[in-house]
Amino acid sequence: MSEKVDVLVIGAGPAGSVSASMLCQAGYSIRVVEKEKFPRFVIGESLLPRCMEVLEDAKFLDAIRVKNFQEKSGAKFMKGDKVSDFNFSDQFSDGWTWTWQVPRAEFDLTLITEVERMGVPVSFETTVTGIEFLEDETSLTTVQHKDGSTEKISARFIMDASGYGRVIPRLFNLDKPSSLDPRKAVFAHVHDIHRDNHDEPNRIIAVMYAPGVWTWIIPFSTGITSLGFVGSYDFFKTLPESQAEQFKTCINGNTYLKKRFGDVGWAFEPRKLEAWSATTDKFYGKGFVLTGNVTEFLDPIFSSGVMFATVSSHLASKLVIRKLKGEAIDWDRDYTNFIRHGVDTFRTFVMAWYDGTLEKIFFSKNPDPAIKRQICSVLAGYVWDTNNPYVRDHATSLRRLAKLIDVQEKLSTL
Repeated sequence: MSEKVDVLVIGAGPAGSVSASMLCQAGYSIRVVEKEKFPRFVIGESLLPRCMEVLEDAKFLDAIRVKNFQEKSGAKFMKGDKVSDFNFSDQFSDGWTWTWQVPRAEFDLTLITEVERMGVPVSFETTVTGIEFLEDETSLTTVQHKDGSTEKISARFIMDASGYGRVIPRLFNLDKPSSLDPRKAVFAHVHDIHRDNHDEPNRIIAVMYAPGVWTWIIPFSTGITSLGFVGSYDFFKTLPESQAEQFKTCINGNTYLKKRFGDVGWAFEPRKLEAWSATTDKFYGKGFVLTGNVTEFLDPIFSSGVMFATVSSHLASKLVIRKLKGEAIDWDRDYTNFIRHGVDTFRTFVMAWYDGTLEKIFFSKNPDPAIKRQICSVLAGYVWDTNNPYVRDHATSLRRLAKLIDVQEKLSTL
């Protein structure tokens, strides 16, 4: 006998938790299966304000608030003595003006614990080994538990929120290469004992380290800071072989980083993450939808990962609810095209970061306040506000602005 549920949610991260909460609130029977044991470490600790309305609708805000996570009010970009500071309270789009910086192990556990409190059964250390989609669009999923036993779960619909696990894309060969260049990150959590002498903790800091190489600095309320270096494989080949030595070398190679982190202890030894960018041929199919990083993960710059995870799962769950009620859903129009627009906007900004376009814009003299507010909204995650020219026509608008800055700088030298 197989268990029968309305919706099987694969993955207990933020995307899975949002999906399960929204479906549970609508009165449907849900089952969540998760390959890992929680709490578990995962990178991607800086949220965006666009997450907040989703977390509120999913009934998670009260549980998150009591954790006293570090509030985040903006983003700061540094290159030598140049600083470009964005405050989310001074943005173009209407919406939240702050969010949190969170140790993901605790944050993700907080969300899925709330889901369990809603009465949704969650099976940890449970791996999906096979999925059969039937003629009526229902599915039969085989899972294996930690003790080796197997179970079959019958569902009217599947929401794949498996993140890097990419369960359905891998089972059905839907993966395809990303258009972004492969990159690597070496990172650790450090005891940020000099934090008060260097910067306010209520924002993520991105330090431009070298061409195509940058550093993230994400302070937590605990006194721990997430510190990571991102660059090409060629860059890391110029460094010592061990990750610990690579980490030390990068810290000591920048004046600001050496002064702030040169003598601090590590909460854990440096780790690596590499070749993270991935996408898929389609975001949905008969009987399933993909959400979060399963659709596409771009790059850690701009901290878009959890934002896309929560927004996509929030939208997808609403569409699944309508489908279960018998409505015909245009998944291309109402889901794929919508999510892709946001992803494409951030992809433009990611590529502009690495090719030097955003460096020119961020560190230009006397930036236009109105334009800065529009760009700030993108950095806050409001990448579906088409009243914003840097969303509506993102690629052209960035190129045009960079050319204008070039002309202004040339004129200023005459």
